[in-house]
Amino acid sequence: MTSIRNHEEKTTQGEIGAWLSIIAYLVLSLFKLIAGNMSNSKALIADGMNNVTDIIASVAVLIGIKIAKRPADDDHPYGHRRAETIASLFASFVMATISIQVLMDVIIDLLNKTPVTPDPIAAWCALISAIIMYFVYRYNLRLSKKIKSLALKAAAKDNLSDAWVSIGAGAGILAAQWNMAWLDPIFALIIGCIIAKTAWGIFHESSHMLTDGFNIEQLEAYQAHILTMDGVVEVTEMKGRMQGNQIFIEATILVDSSLTIAEGHRISDQIEWSMAQYFDIHHVHIHVEPAYFTDINRDKGSDGV
Repeated sequence: MTSIRNHEEKTTQGEIGAWLSIIAYLVLSLFKLIAGNMSNSKALIADGMNNVTDIIASVAVLIGIKIAKRPADDDHPYGHRRAETIASLFASFVMATISIQVLMDVIIDLLNKTPVTPDPIAAWCALISAIIMYFVYRYNLRLSKKIKSLALKAAAKDNLSDAWVSIGAGAGILAAQWNMAWLDPIFALIIGCIIAKTAWGIFHESSHMLTDGFNIEQLEAYQAHILTMDGVVEVTEMKGRMQGNQIFIEATILVDSSLTIAEGHRISDQIEWSMAQYFDIHHVHIHVEPAYFTDINRDKGSDGV
């Protein structure tokens, strides 16, 4: 029950972070689109349209977090927590689409060589937006680490990318004031590459988790910890996978073959309790097998002596 309650609290906190992103994007997109049209700044208008697409990604993250709150049922015995990971995957696709759009627009501008000198007020609008998005990024990143939410972590990375986009737009607008309009598309090109790299990072992490990939170093740390437990002779198998922000561990241990079933069960309970206390892992399945010491000694070359 404690595990379920903790998960519900974490997903509720995750919803707050997603709503913060949505509200920030709504306000900033309107702000940029209005200011961009008034100042004749294509860069700021593009930045505003970028935030409009970010609203879609943030809504996807929010939906993923809400679905992840649903309890396990007949069709989903492990729960619905992977909805968060799917939402992160969707967010990476949105970001990749944005990066392609930015890069294509930059290439067209470079080929056409049509410099535009917007009103300098557009630069300040972009820089103010960047500062706001940076603070949203810091909040969501800190919250994603606290609740271990991949979806919110993806949203935080998107927040940071948007801050960089606004900085690049502002720098390009300022450069245009000194007859260096060519810097505008150069900055946009760099920013487009940054967005693409961020999208790839989120896609790689999400797809790795959805295919049950797991960090080998973490498994080694868990295995070493289990070996310190009283009664554990050997850990013969260790598996791990992620369900949203929850870690599921399966391990096969060897214990003294003379132990009773009740004693073997007690060792399993101790391992499960210890994993929850030290690693905050509440889903641990331990399979107990007997260790025949004569076989172990023979394998070591001691002939049982």
